[in-house]
Amino acid sequence: MMGVLNHLSTLLLLSLLPHALSHVVNKFSDVPQCKDFFLGGTTPNLPGILVGGEVQNQDQNEGRYKPICQKFQYKKKNNKFYKTYMFATLYDTFNKIPVFSAYTFTSPPTATRPNQTWMIEPQLEDEMNVEVNNTNVKHQAADTDYLNNNLGLDRGHLFPCSFAPDDAAKMYTFTLTNIVPQHHTFNNGSWNDMELNIRKTLEGNCKINNKIKAYLVTGAVPSNNNNNQLNNRVNIPSHLWTAFCCYNNLGQWIAEAYWAENVAEEKSEKKTVTPITLNELELKLESAYELSDVKVFPKGCLTNEDEKNRESVEQADKGEGIGELRNKKQREEHEDGEKNRG
Repeated sequence: MMGVLNHLSTLLLLSLLPHALSHVVNKFSDVPQCKDFFLGGTTPNLPGILVGGEVQNQDQNEGRYKPICQKFQYKKKNNKFYKTYMFATLYDTFNKIPVFSAYTFTSPPTATRPNQTWMIEPQLEDEMNVEVNNTNVKHQAADTDYLNNNLGLDRGHLFPCSFAPDDAAKMYTFTLTNIVPQHHTFNNGSWNDMELNIRKTLEGNCKINNKIKAYLVTGAVPSNNNNNQLNNRVNIPSHLWTAFCCYNNLGQWIAEAYWAENVAEEKSEKKTVTPITLNELELKLESAYELSDVKVFPKGCLTNEDEKNRESVEQADKGEGIGELRNKKQREEHEDGEKNRG
C-alpha cells in the first residue's frame, strides 16, 4: 500500500482521498450541474473541436476529445461522504493533456497547498480498474510520465489549486486530467505572478452583494512538434492561456485574458504575463488551432476595447453586448468607487 501511496493513486482505490466519480460525457449539458462552470451555461466555441458544448467530428477524430464533468467524493468529520461537481475539463486523449478547464472563483483560498497524491481518470481507459503505470494508462498522462523527467517540467494546473474555495476542492485539482507539462521556472515565475494578480482582481472587483463570483477558462495549446513530448507520450504545450469574466455591484462586466509561451525563464529576466483583450486571445487561438469564430465566453462579455456603455444584467442574460473593464485607469476608478460606496 505504501508503494501505491508513493506513486499515482487511482481514483477508485484510496478511501482516504477524493474518489473518482467524474463523468466522462458526450456533451457537457448531459450533466446539468456541469453547465454551472460556464458563463450563462455556454461553453467555449472551438469549431471542429467543441461547439455548443458537444465534441465535433468524434468519428473522424476517433473519440479524441472527452468532456469531463469533474466530480469528487470526500468525507467530513461526521464520517459522512459528500459528492459534488467542482469544474469541467475538455481532455485531449491524443496529446494526453487538457484543452481547457472551466471553473468559478467564489472566495479567497482558505489554506495552503495540500500534500495530495496525483490522480487519474479511470473512465478514460479501456479498463476501469487500471494500475497507475504507463503500461495500462493509454489515453491520459500518468504520474510516471512526470517523475524525474530531467526537462525541468512541472505538473502545471489549469484550474489552480490556489483558486479552489476550500480544502476538499483543492485536493481534487490534483487530477492529471487538469494538468499539463509546464516549465518549472515559468510555472513558479511569471505565470504564478499572473495568477496572483488575477486573484486580487477577482477578490476586489467581482462582487455582487459582497459575494465573489467569477467565471474562468484556462487552456493549453499543444505543440505541433511531435518530438516535443514528455516521456515520448505527453505533448508539451507551446502556450498557456487564461481568461475571466465577472459582473459586479457597479453594473459592470469585467473581462481580461492572458497568453504566454511555455518556456523556461531566468529570474534575471523578470518576465511578466501582460493582460490582453478577449478578442486578442480569441484571435491567437484561431491562429494556433487554424480555426475561425473561436469564442471563450458568450456574447455577454464583449471584446470591443472602446465599448463604454454598460448594459444591465437582464441584457446580459439575453446575450446582448456588455463592455469590459480592463485597463489600469478604469480599474483605479472602479476601486475608488467601491471605497466611496463603503
